[in-house]
Amino acid sequence: MRVVNIHQAKTHLSRLLREVVDGAPFIIARAGKPVAKVVPVDQPGLRKSRIGFIKGEMAIPDDFDRMASEEIEELFHGDE
Repeated sequence: MRVVNIHQAKTHLSRLLREVVDGAPFIIARAGKPVAKVVPVDQPGLRKSRIGFIKGEMAIPDDFDRMASEEIEELFHGDE
């Protein structure tokens, strides 16, 4: 586990916390002696990835890629 001195921890806290969330806990040391261990908090329902979080909540029509195509074409080309 990585050991970080207090000055480094204060200077790079945001980056270090992102790394903790991604699974890389670290130890904060003062004068080379471990003082605190920083690990992620166990929270039920806390996810790293939100992919698929609305699955089943909406339906995409079959003609999604053609919806409003006439209106869009008119906006680009006008009344030619």
